[in-house]
Amino acid sequence: MNALAQAEFAAALLDAERPVPAGLCAWNGSDPARRFAVYRNNVIVSLVAALADTFPVLRQLVGDEFFDAMAGLYVRAHPPTSPVLAHYGEGLADWLAAFEPARALPYLSDMARLERARIAACHAADAQPLAAEAIAARLADPASLPGARLALHPSCRVLRSPFDVHALWAAHQQEGDWPAMAIDQPCEMLVLRDPADEVWVIRLAAGAADFIAALLEGATFADALQRAPGVDLPATLALLLRHGAIVGWSSSTSEQP
Repeated sequence: MNALAQAEFAAALLDAERPVPAGLCAWNGSDPARRFAVYRNNVIVSLVAALADTFPVLRQLVGDEFFDAMAGLYVRAHPPTSPVLAHYGEGLADWLAAFEPARALPYLSDMARLERARIAACHAADAQPLAAEAIAARLADPASLPGARLALHPSCRVLRSPFDVHALWAAHQQEGDWPAMAIDQPCEMLVLRDPADEVWVIRLAAGAADFIAALLEGATFADALQRAPGVDLPATLALLLRHGAIVGWSSSTSEQP
């Protein structure tokens, strides 16, 4: 099958209005259109199921019927570009932000970003955290701190939302009725995977998100502090250390892998 035929076949799989690709036949003489329709349905169902696995809280928030219908529209508009289904749905949050039927729940797109970030953290590259003793030794040399650069674990992602999606997500991690909550308040979060391969969603205190985001962008220690004037530095460093998030430390005079 040439590239054009492959493209036509893939397009027909996701669009029930398209005709059955030319040249299809069944080995047992059955109707190829009917068999293709079954195959088309199986493909859509499997992709919707993959999205449901990636976005379980999102599905709970809108209900199974709404989610399946919404996901079906997304699948048809944005088919996967990778054979790895764990990567599928990277664009769902942005698509959802413009999805008119979901406008009444404006926090859904940020919930999708949070759930997608957890999947990305789960599949991020491995990196060995620096030993606490090595970090303590560097912190004990204040003269070297301003120009130092801290490398954080590849799984680290800072998320921000005008809604308290952290509380909403946390409430859906437990059995029973969900507590009443006011979500019309902003939150900042760090998503990461620790050395035990557990993925964490951590609410950040004021300034911590700016500081960590700056480190992730390659800023020096001094520049990161300047961008986060309200950060509680000891508490933020302790958080990163506790979760094995500091994997490198470099300065103008030394390099630490």
